Amino acid sequence: MVAIVVAEKPSAARNMASALGGSMGSYKGTAYEVTNLRGHLYGFVQPHAMVDASLADSYQQWDLGNLPWNPQDLSWKREPQKNVADVIKNLRTALSRGDEIVIATDLDPSGEGDLLFWEAIDELGFHRKQFSRMEFTDESKTSIQKAFEQRRPVKSMQDESDYRKAMFRSQWDFLSMQFTRIATAMGRQCGQDLVLRQGRLKSAMVSLVGDQQKAYAGYVKRPFFQSRFRDENNVTYTNPEEPRFDQQSQVPHQYAASPVVLDGKADKKTAPPKLLDLAALSSMLVGKGVKANLTLSTYQKMYEDQVVSYPRTEDKTITPEQFKDLTPLIDRIAAVVGVDTALLTHRQPRSTHVKPKGAHGANRPGPKVPSSLDEVEHKYGKAGRLIYEMLAKNYLAMVAEDYLYEQQKGYVEKYPDFTGIANVPKAPGWRAVFDPDAGDDAAEGDENESSKGLGLAAVPFVFEGANKRPEHPTMTWLMKQLERRDVGTGATRTSTYSEVTSEKAKYPLLSEKGRKLTLAQAGEMSWRLLSGTRIGDLGLTEKVYADMRDIAAGTTTAEDRLAVVADWVREDIVTMTKNAASMRADLGLKEAQVVTHAKGVWQSAPGGPKKVAFKKTWSGHEFSDAEVARLLAGEKISFSATDTKGRTYTATGALGIGDYKGRKFVGFRLEVPDKPTKWSGRTFTTTETSALLAGQTLVIDDFVSARHGVAFGCKVSWDAKTKKIVPDFGSGDEPPRTWCQVVLTDTQRKDLAAGKTIEGKGFVSAKGKSFDARISWKEEDGKKKIVPLFG
Repeated sequence: MVAIVVAEKPSAARNMASALGGSMGSYKGTAYEVTNLRGHLYGFVQPHAMVDASLADSYQQWDLGNLPWNPQDLSWKREPQKNVADVIKNLRTALSRGDEIVIATDLDPSGEGDLLFWEAIDELGFHRKQFSRMEFTDESKTSIQKAFEQRRPVKSMQDESDYRKAMFRSQWDFLSMQFTRIATAMGRQCGQDLVLRQGRLKSAMVSLVGDQQKAYAGYVKRPFFQSRFRDENNVTYTNPEEPRFDQQSQVPHQYAASPVVLDGKADKKTAPPKLLDLAALSSMLVGKGVKANLTLSTYQKMYEDQVVSYPRTEDKTITPEQFKDLTPLIDRIAAVVGVDTALLTHRQPRSTHVKPKGAHGANRPGPKVPSSLDEVEHKYGKAGRLIYEMLAKNYLAMVAEDYLYEQQKGYVEKYPDFTGIANVPKAPGWRAVFDPDAGDDAAEGDENESSKGLGLAAVPFVFEGANKRPEHPTMTWLMKQLERRDVGTGATRTSTYSEVTSEKAKYPLLSEKGRKLTLAQAGEMSWRLLSGTRIGDLGLTEKVYADMRDIAAGTTTAEDRLAVVADWVREDIVTMTKNAASMRADLGLKEAQVVTHAKGVWQSAPGGPKKVAFKKTWSGHEFSDAEVARLLAGEKISFSATDTKGRTYTATGALGIGDYKGRKFVGFRLEVPDKPTKWSGRTFTTTETSALLAGQTLVIDDFVSARHGVAFGCKVSWDAKTKKIVPDFGSGDEPPRTWCQVVLTDTQRKDLAAGKTIEGKGFVSAKGKSFDARISWKEEDGKKKIVPLFG
């Protein structure tokens, strides 16, 4: 009997092979083989590929009339991700050799590790095998060995609570694509052709930044004046009951200088800051000019080389085994980042940072310690240097002593209601190793910190204050808000943030300039549309997580909890419709015509009758019910249409298959003549038509432009594939046949091509004014063109 151990990724497979004695063999009498996934090998196909063929067009079209989707219509079909064919092939081969399949993926709180295992088993068809589960707190040798020995028998995929809840979340997020379609449709109704992507995390980011940006921009300073005391050490004494005044002149001068009474002293301490997750690390690096996407890509390379730990961890602490593994490397890590090892005296695990739970552990240095930061920078660039230095110092702070200070409390002797506090540093501890607020002007410091402590005497003064201005949105601010509301993991926040702020994105939601964060155009529209919606509710993730817990506990099913999404879609259509009206009024946008679709069975569709939907308007004409019926029957129709210049013409055609940017669609197709008949106001002769059909290029000088109604000349040919005339107005060293409404003779064009300057008369400018000029054929701005010379 052979047990096939399936790890989540190659690095985990290496750790398991190391712990068990090799990639295959026998461990305590059990034959085994280690193989691995590479994250999610499969993902859901597009909605229209999940439903019956009769519903495909409805699920593909972005019309609001096709929403909400019915989850029962969806097959939840998957397809392989990109670049995983070799991984799938190796996995299939390994699984076929085993009698028992061991689930050795991560034990994520979200159940993601179970989901990516079972979706691979499901797609590869290995459900009839015997299954077991390895449950480990980390990937240390001891944990892996213990988990292999004590692996838990598993009946089936649906019996696993982690799989059920993770599958539900995955399906919920898939259904949330409907909210993108709603927002995009509303934007288009406002004349803005943008894709407004929505989702639990994206919409939360937009809502938070938009609200904060509004609060920041709408800030009105309201100053106040109040009596306070200050001693010779610059410690301030305040009375919370002291009245505030709008004007400085209103403050009564009723106090006099007084001695200060020391009321008490107490020794205080603070523990090191918590270990960084990817979001916190990336936020700090943004302030040093490193974009989130560069942090992600660089960290991944460093992880693959074992210089840093696994990036996409959800853990905020490390396990005792992980602490034990890194402890022998502390002095070497300190030497790399320039930390005095004399500061690193707390070599025992802290209960605040080290706990017997988790999987990968918080982000930290890896087992491969570089020789220097210069080596790191040479291999991974400046971003790599900053990542390692910050990550290492943050970790080393954990093995430094607490920050110690003496807190002194006192009051003004004559006016005891005025009290003051001074925190006097005694030992820097971890702050000498890693201070996350050091050098950050935007960070709030300890206003009570004083190197001298309380003074001996205080004098009154008029303090000028004001209501605090809301903080301008930044990545650091946003990540703290998301963490406070438990929306996404650190790694997911960072990757999503990178996506919505990417300068390469066609429709970015957020714009990042330095540390400041603002709404991009698509983000501005999304924020206005999200007000009062379900998808924009910051409590949505909490609701989804509560549903996940219930599904895992077996008190409800995914089908029941997914059914509510349809009602939310209907509600958000109504809410966003109202918000879109307000947005048009606020931004001065005009309501665009709503594109409607005709639906029915196209009898002459390629491959047989097919249910289709197509645009009900074409070139300014709306098809009548009778015309729709004829088109669906495969008949040809004619009607009066209007071109882009407002001219009417008779359009004749039938339903056909079109192509837009690689996407096939059904729509009215204009009948195109099989041979050239006329172009730009000129009808071709029989001889010219024959020549064009034979592939010849003709030079004709009496075409008439549609815009100005003036004559022009050019070369023309016939494209038999597209059935269109292709004009050639001259290229390279060949001058055009006409310029400013004058047809140039062959002799004039030859002289121009030879570099000569020729006389010209009767030219007409774009504004309709006649002029004479000498002209030449010259290169300007990297392009050859006619250049006029006057005088």
